[in-house]
Amino acid sequence: MEKKPLKPAEILDFTINVSQDKAAGSFQKLFLLAILAGAFIAFAAEGSNMAAFNLLAEPTTYGLGRVLAGAVFGTGLMMVVLAGGELFTGNTLILTAVLEKKVAASTMLRNWVIVYAGNFVGSVLIAYMIANSGLLTSGGSLLGAVTLKIAVYKVNLTFLQAFYLGIMCNWLVCLAVWLSFGADTMAGKIFAVFFPIWLFITSGFEHSVANMYYIPAGILIKANESFAQLSGLSQEALDSLTWGSFAINNLIPVTLGNIVGGGIFVGMAYWYVYKKA
Repeated sequence: MEKKPLKPAEILDFTINVSQDKAAGSFQKLFLLAILAGAFIAFAAEGSNMAAFNLLAEPTTYGLGRVLAGAVFGTGLMMVVLAGGELFTGNTLILTAVLEKKVAASTMLRNWVIVYAGNFVGSVLIAYMIANSGLLTSGGSLLGAVTLKIAVYKVNLTFLQAFYLGIMCNWLVCLAVWLSFGADTMAGKIFAVFFPIWLFITSGFEHSVANMYYIPAGILIKANESFAQLSGLSQEALDSLTWGSFAINNLIPVTLGNIVGGGIFVGMAYWYVYKKA
């Protein structure tokens, strides 16, 4: 019998079933798959920077740089969805199973904590290797300078800015996951992921797991005089880039925004439409 793409209400049922499986995963399984997912997203982040750094460095081509970076970045979520991985931002959709009373809220939180920690390990591992690989000297060290500027920008957002950017980001990311659940072929899943992720990166929204690469990469290279000088950043700006500012100014508000964007504006919204209402 020929398979057909799922309808929206059927995607919700599929999401609830997948969420039950995710929530029931062992610590070892979840943590290892989360490390892989964090690495996949970090690969996408560093690859998108490599593709677009010369465009991102100039105000007149910045928008084109975002477009090009977005075209590359979707590969990260494609690998998570198709190869297998546990990604915190996508797992905010487990809220659908909690609302349907198929998963306990405490079990959902357990999944989120384990996966978040694993994503952090995978992302920082890639950031460390990239920072020590010599690749950031590409383009006469302009790639390193742009990597540094991105990190400084992110830790200097206000709480509300980071929170709203986090909401809009994971609204699109979870729509990408949602659409991939509905696709009936691998090619369909790739296209389902590609366009929402392209839109999120082009827009400049904030993804907590991607930032686990972007900001640590900047922290690890900020002592490099060539990168710092080429970036044009002041000493005060460089001093603002710390592990503390990473956590407080970016990771916390962006993570909260990601939970709202994916869990409420996608998961809860569709659950209410197709189950409650």
